Amino acid sequence: MRILLLGSGGREHAFAWKLAQSPHCEKLFIAPGNAGTNSIGINLKFSVTDFEAVKNCCLKEKIDLLIVGPEEPLVKGIVDFLKSDELLNELLIIGPSKEGAHLEGSKTFSKQFMIRNNIPTASYQEFTNDNYDFGISFLQNHSLPIVLKADGLAAGKGVVICQNHEEAIVEFTEMLQNKKFGEASNKVVVEEFLTGIEVSVFVLTDGKNYVILPEAKDYKRIGEGDTGQNTGGMGAISPVPFADEVFMKKVVERIINPTIGGLQIENIDYSGFIFFGLIKVKDEPFVIEYNCRMGDPETEVVIPRLKNDLVKLLTAAAKQQLHKVSIEIDQRFAATVVAVSEGYPGNYNTGIPISGIEHNNISESICFHSGTIMKEDQILTNGGRVLCVTSFGNSINEAVTKSKIELQKISYDGMYYRNDIGYEFE
Repeated sequence: MRILLLGSGGREHAFAWKLAQSPHCEKLFIAPGNAGTNSIGINLKFSVTDFEAVKNCCLKEKIDLLIVGPEEPLVKGIVDFLKSDELLNELLIIGPSKEGAHLEGSKTFSKQFMIRNNIPTASYQEFTNDNYDFGISFLQNHSLPIVLKADGLAAGKGVVICQNHEEAIVEFTEMLQNKKFGEASNKVVVEEFLTGIEVSVFVLTDGKNYVILPEAKDYKRIGEGDTGQNTGGMGAISPVPFADEVFMKKVVERIINPTIGGLQIENIDYSGFIFFGLIKVKDEPFVIEYNCRMGDPETEVVIPRLKNDLVKLLTAAAKQQLHKVSIEIDQRFAATVVAVSEGYPGNYNTGIPISGIEHNNISESICFHSGTIMKEDQILTNGGRVLCVTSFGNSINEAVTKSKIELQKISYDGMYYRNDIGYEFE
């Protein structure tokens, strides 16, 4: 098959790495890709939100399978755009419709969906400028801490946890009246704070059937011991020790089945990944959020543990044939540790040379690129999260240790990574 993969992060490098292993992968294109994907397939220089360029590429290169990695083009309706073109009738697409992507693109939509389908989640209230004054009164009487969420996409930065009422009112005003997150905060969700431990669960669905992929736990804070600012993710582990058979049975019965059933009841076209951001409160699972795509850096531990041929698996999903598929999983532990630029998640420089990243220098692990670019045979930094190293082990600690050993072979000015990924399971 001729495959086009949209995206440029570590998630897409992990996808590309796995897709290229399939005998069914005839030719692989990645748009725009990074320095890592450049060594696996053919990088194309157009944006994931340039729908016309995506369409023209599919026609010119006779693409059989399109995989949409990031959320932005999905929320903006790339699947609907391509499916409306008669010239692309035979194109297989992994990614939900615009309506399906609203599960991630709108916090209020996802909350209302969960309420309609009796899916456990935190209680909430939604506000706009029209009921701003009521929102202030609501916050003044809300229990602490208070969770504020911008309704739309805000590059992973639209969630604020406030420890007192004054802080909550300031943030609420910043979001709604001062457009802190632009149009994403035209509506704000105020949510009950849940205390527990988080886990990410992933399914691939054809809209009717689904398969469960390995679960993962990511580490969002920049500092060790989960301190400091939130990031896009500083590392991940899989499997997650507390996500045992009893807990996962509850997840399937109370969350996954009602979600897939709800998509069918509401006639929402959905063929692709659903990321369930869950929290275990005592022994009960609650949904914090949905994402309409795989996570990053979770993909970098989930995909390496997947033994299935990824091309065959995605083709089955696109053809509504997942009922014929069984998932095979590597039972070892996988851990990934992310290296970032100095200053991230704030301001940082790019264009910094990276040494030691050559494939023959990473012997025991897999190095996935995120924010990298190739210029004149030199790999340079090109983002906040630069790369990650994934390793297998017979324990979480062994896998993390291997990744850190391999990271020590790589260097660039300002390189930083956490040394304590998986610390609570040691």
